[in-house]
Amino acid sequence: MANMTIDDRKAVRLRHVDEHIGFENHHDLEGIMGTFGATAHYDDSPLDLHYAGHDEVRAFYQGLLQALPGLHLDVQHRHAGDVAVVLEVVVRGRHLGPWRGLPATGNQIELPLCAIFTFDDDDRLAGEKIYYDRATLLRQLGVFHEPDSAIGRIASVILHPLTMAQVVGRMIWRRD
Repeated sequence: MANMTIDDRKAVRLRHVDEHIGFENHHDLEGIMGTFGATAHYDDSPLDLHYAGHDEVRAFYQGLLQALPGLHLDVQHRHAGDVAVVLEVVVRGRHLGPWRGLPATGNQIELPLCAIFTFDDDDRLAGEKIYYDRATLLRQLGVFHEPDSAIGRIASVILHPLTMAQVVGRMIWRRD
């Protein structure tokens, strides 16, 4: 790897990322995990979830593949830099299994997502960090409603007093 040019390294890294996405689309957990180097980490930035090490990353992907058994990533754009590869993708799937405590809703998701892949010294995946609109995902799953919709107005009427009580409670506790 030491004799490779930056362009050669970018090409190798792009191949590894393409391989990784292919394994995700084929729901091949062993293949997915095989794309990571000696270390592995996965960061779901919108949910502030961080998985470190092969066991935690494997558990993340296993849960994702169970929640969305028809998961498909459609790559829209690829950007290769000197230290990272960035993908813009559309994630599609039907929520048919539990995910983060939410029982299967049967809802279809179609979510734009940006993924940043970093690499180790051997140009294997060191980590993946994703960004997406959390509200869009939760709305598609049926657990978030816009405040101006009928159900959103009902939720606001019910939840607003609770939220305000929390604010007042925090103000009181800070004064002590």
